[in-house]
Amino acid sequence: MAESKSKDAVPVMTPQQFRHWRRTLGLKQKDAADRLGLKKRMIQYYEKGNRDGRPVEIPKSIRLACYALTKGIGDFDGQTTTPLPDPVIDLE
Repeated sequence: MAESKSKDAVPVMTPQQFRHWRRTLGLKQKDAADRLGLKKRMIQYYEKGNRDGRPVEIPKSIRLACYALTKGIGDFDGQTTTPLPDPVIDLE
């Protein structure tokens, strides 16, 4: 676990864990970007761990979205979930 700016330790997804997540689901960078609502370049930054030499942290919203995609959730309207159109591998 990496340390956050506060005194409490916060779980952080490393670039290696993010890449492993994407590859385990069999997604290309473009596919992961589309499912997460990002540009492909952001996926590259997250996997590299930096942008123009400055560290890039994977935001909590993206970490949670990765988890949702892993569980086969394609979208959420606040009350109900929409499943992904194709199967996803369960990482647990």
